[in-house]
Amino acid sequence: MTDRSPNNRTARLARAAALCGTSTKLCPADRTTQLLEAIIEPGDRIAIEGDNQKQADFLASALAKLDPARVHDLHMVQSVIALPEHLAVFERGVANRLDFAFAGPQSRKLAELVATKALRIGAIHTYLELYARMLVDLTPRVALIVADKADRDGNLYTGPNTEDTPTIAEAAAFRGGIVVAQVNEIVDRLPRVDIPSDWIDFVVPSPKPYLIDPLFTRDPAKIRNENVLMAMMAISAVYEPYQVQRLNHGIGYATAAIELILPTFAAQRGLKGKVARHFVLNPHPTLIPAIEAGFVDNVYCFGSELGMERYVSSRADVFPVGADGNLRSNRALAQVAGQYACDLFIGGTLQIDAAGNSSTATKDRITGFGGAPNMGADARGRRHDTPAWLRAGQEAGESLRGRKLVGQMVQTRQPNGAPSFVERLDAFDLAASAGFALPPVMIHGDDVSHVITERGVANLLRCRSPGEREAALRAVAGDTDFGRRQSPEATDDLRRRSIVMFPSDLGIDGKTATRDWLAAKSIDELVTASGELYVPPAKFRRTPSAAA
Repeated sequence: MTDRSPNNRTARLARAAALCGTSTKLCPADRTTQLLEAIIEPGDRIAIEGDNQKQADFLASALAKLDPARVHDLHMVQSVIALPEHLAVFERGVANRLDFAFAGPQSRKLAELVATKALRIGAIHTYLELYARMLVDLTPRVALIVADKADRDGNLYTGPNTEDTPTIAEAAAFRGGIVVAQVNEIVDRLPRVDIPSDWIDFVVPSPKPYLIDPLFTRDPAKIRNENVLMAMMAISAVYEPYQVQRLNHGIGYATAAIELILPTFAAQRGLKGKVARHFVLNPHPTLIPAIEAGFVDNVYCFGSELGMERYVSSRADVFPVGADGNLRSNRALAQVAGQYACDLFIGGTLQIDAAGNSSTATKDRITGFGGAPNMGADARGRRHDTPAWLRAGQEAGESLRGRKLVGQMVQTRQPNGAPSFVERLDAFDLAASAGFALPPVMIHGDDVSHVITERGVANLLRCRSPGEREAALRAVAGDTDFGRRQSPEATDDLRRRSIVMFPSDLGIDGKTATRDWLAAKSIDELVTASGELYVPPAKFRRTPSAAA
């Protein structure tokens, strides 16, 4: 067991002082690996900041260079496995155990390492669950975090990407842990203090700015007519009848299409001021036209988005902008807001089974879940009411409480042609091979209220038996093995009872579901809508081609 005594902390700091000097918290970049070897001991639990955008990449690289003869058997606790270095610590024998929330670009490699027993996963968490455990039973002995700037006393300024930083730092700093911060630059005076210096033990100026991924930029040129059709059905079958005003959107082209047809399709239906006013959402560029059209009152953010800084700063009436003129985001607080303050979560998945369970953990990809299970779960502790919450509860047959709306938007087949609807989730096989007690289900079927495909909408709130739910899912599964097991007569019966709704049932002519509804059809048009304040990363600035 790791020694958490004050004497042990003193000994670790004394070893580090030999590198940095006793009168400063600043550690030269070329001594970073030596610093980590001085403060980290075998068997330690290490938290390294790496959410799904910003990365403590320089510290991750230094950690991966540790001598496994000196430092080994580390237990890594981190939100996201995003970098090759995050897995290199396992390949080199520095670490052997992992608790995380999301893997993203490293999901396939992670699956390979699990299969070869190179690492053991404690659990695939939701973000909020992982943060909670950092405060309880997964408290880090050493926390490696990242910020924009530091002053010479060690106070930190995170800029628009505060995200995980305060949570990780607090979890370690107030339990005798050691906190090391990677920063872009050292300055004499900070625009604001986001993390006080007495939480920070060492500051490392990185040779280059920390990595941040423009994860939420969706080029409207890639939005297809099917995405527009699904967006029109989502607005007609969910947003409008339930009067959804407080919501979160997942990442994807279907939800981006919703954002882009709010000022057109939703406005034509007279929904301005009635739906989609309050978002818990990163600054999605595809939300710009809706903001400029006056649809959106406010947006609380998990993090930022590259290129959106100037636009966000100009709209302090919509975004949480401080006196310094920059966004203040917080991933942990946004997860809480998504769970308790939102009436609707709508996102996507890789697989849905006959019970409505969904997962992004498949046989060859351990993607993880991120925040979807937090926001895509019915918050049973909620007590305040809204029209959306009450109506959803009434449709589900609840007599004492409402229900959160949880939508899954998924095309019947994935881009690689694999069916999205399956009889059995790959997650069950993964659980067996990885030694999980339970299959890693992202959103449980009994939390899902609506499933939307290009075929139609299944309102699962109105189902009164598991068989009826299964029939509703097969009715919208399209031309897949799963969907073909449904008789046309059964589907017709569900449509008569408005459990299943096809476009025509919602008054939508599928021929009109085209890109013409998009308020911006390219990145350049988003720039124009922003008043030239949105500055997309260079890789997105290209002449758009017509979407297929």
